[in-house]
Amino acid sequence: MTAAEGGFLARLRARVNKGASWVADLLPGRRIDAELLDELETRLLEADVGVEATTEILAELHRKVARAELADAAALEAALAASLLAILKPVERPLAVDRAKKPFVILVVGVNGSGKTTTIGKLARRLKDEGLSVLLAAGDTFRAAAVEQLAVWAERNGVPVVAQATGADPAAVVFDALQSAKARGTDVLIADTAGRLHTQSHLMDELAKIARVIRRLDAEAPHEVLLVLDASLGQNAVRQAEQFGQAIGVTGIAVTKLDGTARGGIVVAIAKRFGLPIRFVGVGEQAGDFGIFNAQAYVEGLLRPAAVDAS
Repeated sequence: MTAAEGGFLARLRARVNKGASWVADLLPGRRIDAELLDELETRLLEADVGVEATTEILAELHRKVARAELADAAALEAALAASLLAILKPVERPLAVDRAKKPFVILVVGVNGSGKTTTIGKLARRLKDEGLSVLLAAGDTFRAAAVEQLAVWAERNGVPVVAQATGADPAAVVFDALQSAKARGTDVLIADTAGRLHTQSHLMDELAKIARVIRRLDAEAPHEVLLVLDASLGQNAVRQAEQFGQAIGVTGIAVTKLDGTARGGIVVAIAKRFGLPIRFVGVGEQAGDFGIFNAQAYVEGLLRPAAVDAS
């Protein structure tokens, strides 16, 4: 593990839960019984773990109580951590860029305000640091500042960007960018798309159009459809994942703004509901606050929020 990776995991543990511990103040002096587990269930639901995941976790804890396997608070906390990890470990799958596919096309989708453009910028930096050449496509042609924001990230990272005027056909922009990436022998093309509400069906249809246009040049592309979700939205993020999945077929998720919510359990709800790979998480604005999802560090942060933030 590099120093940067270790620093990110420390930030993840420290920032993933702005609220109180789910268990620390619940357990001292209490019997491990059905009443206590009912209170724990309420806390999990309030933290946006979701009904499906909470039901599974509590069923397992009740079984352990019935078998007298949870003798003390430490045992209960360990059992809760194990149940959370059982849900999260299967989705702990980092993005693997196939270097044989040139370019490897990543289509980034999500609603306005989710942190999509920032995620693209940080991802471009990460891939470039791994020795890959990157090209950005400014496919969000509806929002006036979107192209400019992406251009700033491109300049900051020293990568080229293909863009057209505001109002241009997004599919045409991405098509041109893919042609350019092929001509340059670029390793990775990251295509931005217009942020849209998951309830706007006509805009969701446009995503499918972009994918169809991409496939005219590469039948296997896009190789990754990365959905960016804002953790602070709670259960609405689950609904977004469902709608985007139906519209275009999401292959990976990046969860942003985990540092700004007391309901960080939404990652558990998403993992349980969809089983999609959680590629990245963001816990702040700086470059070092974005990294590969680590289930162990995430669970540790949920169960034992740090009193002092990691630097």
